[in-house]
Amino acid sequence: MREQLAGAEGFRSAQSVYADLRARGENVGLSTVYRHLQVLADDGDADTLQTADGEVLYRLCGQDRRHHHHLVCRRCGRTVEIEGPAVERWADRVAAEAGFTDVAHTIELLGTCQSCPASRS
Repeated sequence: MREQLAGAEGFRSAQSVYADLRARGENVGLSTVYRHLQVLADDGDADTLQTADGEVLYRLCGQDRRHHHHLVCRRCGRTVEIEGPAVERWADRVAAEAGFTDVAHTIELLGTCQSCPASRS
């Protein structure tokens, strides 16, 4: 599964990884693909992104496995890892004010990258 994610610039669905594996002649089930991708995500080796329709997409993390967020092109899927120190401070403050600890969060910023024709003026 790692190889299928390694060549992708953006996030990929389990179904697209499955289709690639089957096209290469691999005898693998879709549930196995989902399990392996989830293991990569649980181990911190892959990022996940949930689409508006609820589908989970996967992408290999960059070299730095620190907590980060993503800026994702909604047209081509190009993804940039970003840090958000102001967001981290805000999340910590809001959680503390509500009496919560050990809080996790995910933030995805969606836009259109400069490479996509629709974004050119």
